[in-house]
Amino acid sequence: MRKTSLKLAAVGLVALGLGACNTPGDRALGGAAIGGLAGAGIGGLAGGGRGALIGGLAGAGTGAIIGAATTPARPVYGPGPYYAPRPVAAYPAPPVYRDWREQPSYDDYRPRYRAGY
Repeated sequence: MRKTSLKLAAVGLVALGLGACNTPGDRALGGAAIGGLAGAGIGGLAGGGRGALIGGLAGAGTGAIIGAATTPARPVYGPGPYYAPRPVAAYPAPPVYRDWREQPSYDDYRPRYRAGY
């Protein structure tokens, strides 16, 4: 009796570990294991050996269907819809000069205070 309880507890722990998977196939497998154990337990209490077999098969099938159907959606990474698109540059890019002598000098920018201008 004690060995059977230990085996059943070990199988139950494995089934609970399988229940944490997130792909539809893994969820179906975990659901089948959990449903099969629950069905076999209930069927064994209600009808003995034959009831455990029938309950295990019914629970495994139902658990597989429910496990595959309740797979969560994949997470979406990256910017969500609350991010606005990047703004377009407000000013044109500065000119690119091939040589330092082509660049305007300070004299081209300084204000002229003489009266003739």
